Amino acid sequence: MTKSGKRTMAKTCLLAAICATTRRTNPIRSVAAFTGSSFASTSTTSRYVSGPVAFSRLSMSTKTEAASDVSPKILKRVKTADAAPSDGDVAIKGWVRTVRKQKTLAFVEVNDGSSLSGIQCVLPFDGIDEASRAEIDKLSTGCSVEIVGQIVESQGKQKYEVQSSSVRIVGECPGDTYPLAKKRHSLEYLRTLAHLRPRTNTIAAVARVRSTLAGSIHQFFQDTGFVYVQTPLITASDCEGAGEMFRVTTLDLDNVSGLTLKKDEEGKVLDGVDYEEDFFGKPAFLTVSGQLGGETHACALGDIYTFGPTFRAENSQTTRHLAEFNMVEPEMAFADMNSAMDNAENMLKYVVGETLKKCDEDLNFFAKFYDKELKTKLEKVVNKPFVRCAYRDAIEYLQEEIAKDPSKWQFPEVEFGTDLATEHERWLAETKFNSCVFVYNYPKNIKAFYMRDNDEDGGETVNAMDLLVPGVGELVGGSQREDRLDVLLEKMKVLDLEPEDYWWYLDLRRFGSVPHAGYGLGFERLVCYVTGIENIREAIAFPRYPGNAEF
Repeated sequence: MTKSGKRTMAKTCLLAAICATTRRTNPIRSVAAFTGSSFASTSTTSRYVSGPVAFSRLSMSTKTEAASDVSPKILKRVKTADAAPSDGDVAIKGWVRTVRKQKTLAFVEVNDGSSLSGIQCVLPFDGIDEASRAEIDKLSTGCSVEIVGQIVESQGKQKYEVQSSSVRIVGECPGDTYPLAKKRHSLEYLRTLAHLRPRTNTIAAVARVRSTLAGSIHQFFQDTGFVYVQTPLITASDCEGAGEMFRVTTLDLDNVSGLTLKKDEEGKVLDGVDYEEDFFGKPAFLTVSGQLGGETHACALGDIYTFGPTFRAENSQTTRHLAEFNMVEPEMAFADMNSAMDNAENMLKYVVGETLKKCDEDLNFFAKFYDKELKTKLEKVVNKPFVRCAYRDAIEYLQEEIAKDPSKWQFPEVEFGTDLATEHERWLAETKFNSCVFVYNYPKNIKAFYMRDNDEDGGETVNAMDLLVPGVGELVGGSQREDRLDVLLEKMKVLDLEPEDYWWYLDLRRFGSVPHAGYGLGFERLVCYVTGIENIREAIAFPRYPGNAEF
């Protein structure tokens, strides 16, 4: 027998074995006869099918039961956010919010996460089968369901409802143990249930707005010619020079006595661990910023941006700080501080404008329960030019205001060199200017080492800017970068930063240096600003802060 003949016989035997096994377990709709390299099907009678229809069943599509010689019909699933009158039956899949039973019918509110309101499903007892009537008795808040019916205009408060013909419980939810009963829960309590809190109105609305903001940020930069760059999360460089970094190590910290200690050239034991024995052969940390890595690509590609997680080991329990958060960090070659301010303003106007257009229902919810002036505030961002105020002028304005009644201020001492506190930032944005405001030309000694010294005041200030917004304070921080090698080396020396650790960063100044600028946007702070949520721990799915790394 030829090799091809053997292969054909083997495949035929395998097919026969499969068909025989299937006959013993299920009725067969189609029997396939192997011919060459293809299968030819002959229909028989059954509701079980293979191929695309079986795949649809796995992907949770709804299939109607059909007569023996009628192909199964796959129903279209409709998201509640896209609900509109339908010509026939559609499938609604989601989680039950409420159930109301009357003598002749039941009302079931289903939410699938695509919108705030969900959709009401009407189940008339005389219009559904016995199995569906039995399911109604088991419905409870939180259970997942699949409801089939026709979407029609509603006679009630909602715009549309589903005239339902069947209901099936996909996953039960015992009401006596479900921690999200139909009542209000505090946001603090919901943090202890971070795995379930997206089912609440507030956190689900935050998630949808957050998604729109993220997509709009990418769209803005892609449309304006920026290249998206992913910078590393593990680094040996301290971008801010502050030392508040999480260490990354594979050394056995449960066996401290077994760690190898550093030694000098003469073999004398020194304080500290010998990190040459560690995974990376040197101390490594989680990054506080993607900026330094972003500069490398900006000095080759022109305009780039990063958007990813950053980490800060700062022991802060305030409503504005997280240990893990996301930063949007564009870098622009052949640019100065004014270029960075222009870009930040244009980006925010675009992103907030898109969110106003796409998230109206969610923003109305936040305006009702969290910030009544929210939409007016956001519309000002889009329509009103941002104010620009020099740091020296901002200090003078604050001194004049604080002098009226120092007792109203937590930090009344303000002078040149003061690192502005949140109360100072919010007063400037909310009271003095009633607008988003760029404060620029900060004192050198309160800003990072990589910021370019101002020539006009002898280097007393740097070309740095912060964008302050009402309700939040600082939202964006940026600067023109120091592109002069000798000046940068001197600043690193003052801050006790080792040039050897930044050799690649210094190379950018050695080989074809250019003026360049950029900024960082704290993404979770933007989410707080756009939603009116006060605590940043509600602006991210799983907040990380001192004492908390659950989930």
